[in-house]
Amino acid sequence: MLRRFIIALMSATVFAAGLAVAPTAAAQTQNQAAPAASAPAPAKNDYNKSESWLCRPGRQDACAVDMTATIVAANGKLTRETWAANAKAKIDCFYVYPTVSNDATPNSDMVAGPEELNVIRAQFARFGSQCRVYAPLYRQVTLTALRAFIAGKPMTADRALPYSDVLDAWNYYLEHDNQGRGVVLIGHSQGSFVLTDLIKKEIDGKPVQSRIISALLLGTSLPVPRGKDVGGAFQHMPLCHSAKQTGCVITYASFRSNAPPPANSRFGKVAGENMVSGCTNPAALAGGSGELHAYLGARGSGVVAAELVQKFWVTPSQPIDTPFVSVPGLLTAECVSNEKGSYLAITVHGDPSDPRTDDITGDVVANGIVLADWGLHLIDVNLAIGNLVDIVGQQSKAYLATNKNGSNKPGTK
Repeated sequence: MLRRFIIALMSATVFAAGLAVAPTAAAQTQNQAAPAASAPAPAKNDYNKSESWLCRPGRQDACAVDMTATIVAANGKLTRETWAANAKAKIDCFYVYPTVSNDATPNSDMVAGPEELNVIRAQFARFGSQCRVYAPLYRQVTLTALRAFIAGKPMTADRALPYSDVLDAWNYYLEHDNQGRGVVLIGHSQGSFVLTDLIKKEIDGKPVQSRIISALLLGTSLPVPRGKDVGGAFQHMPLCHSAKQTGCVITYASFRSNAPPPANSRFGKVAGENMVSGCTNPAALAGGSGELHAYLGARGSGVVAAELVQKFWVTPSQPIDTPFVSVPGLLTAECVSNEKGSYLAITVHGDPSDPRTDDITGDVVANGIVLADWGLHLIDVNLAIGNLVDIVGQQSKAYLATNKNGSNKPGTK
């Protein structure tokens, strides 16, 4: 059971970052164990080295992958959709991936494994149609450390190291690559936590904020004052309410609409009086419900190596040979805020009378039991990635129209 539980949680580790809503203060302290005082400080990464990056513009690397999708219509018709990166994109995207490393040590090494490559395909490469892509490797807290924690034998992980690495990569990017261009920050889970910290310490209210087109902080719980858009995690970067708004934040954690966050939820709740977890709906930034433009892994989330698979998309079953599937009209989303938390409620509009599947995979499962406290964390990004890519495209146009010299006023619409 433990093995299956660990596999299912592969990209969903709040523990590994300490990072979203830890169950208790004591557990958070254990989860975020710092290195022993006598341990030497880890050597800094050299982000001048090509191998320190999973993705950089103009290379054949983790982002240069097949993003073809099969569109599955409600009537069962299958249509192939191609995709291409934009080599002439005028903005940049900087991505920090979630917890995926299977390295045997509590912090990962700087060698990309299949898990890092898989998550780039699932969550980031598609943004290459709108921006130049940058994705640094970093020494994240690993799944090995999570396994040890679950087994009651916590390892000593350096929780400061992931942030230190990403900060070094960010500074290298600013000095050598940015050249005044607008940039979108993108993260999920542990990656969102690290980027939140980066924005707090290095960007929010500082001159470099003028270059931030938006921040997509997904699969996390970002504090904001109830009824407000800014003033919690960030003092100068509000939540986004329009695809033409720049200098703002898109954030959410997804749950099925018929399975809202339980009392022990990992997401949707934050500490602090009158504070709530921010929720912006990529399918309807202005509010209300909207249709999700999902790109789901043809057999599962596309993030983890072993998980529950999507057995079929249509009946009778037809072969699908693309890495992704899109299901127009099947999924809608709406931000909900109630006594259970603030979260993105996902509704699956299955129709038993049509040949298309009536449900999707994406729940965290242990021994055949859905772990409701994780929601749809495994597919937070996949559910709305088409919407997010479209938003980035619109934000790029808005930013470039008013910031021809690479400068803007933070939070402008």
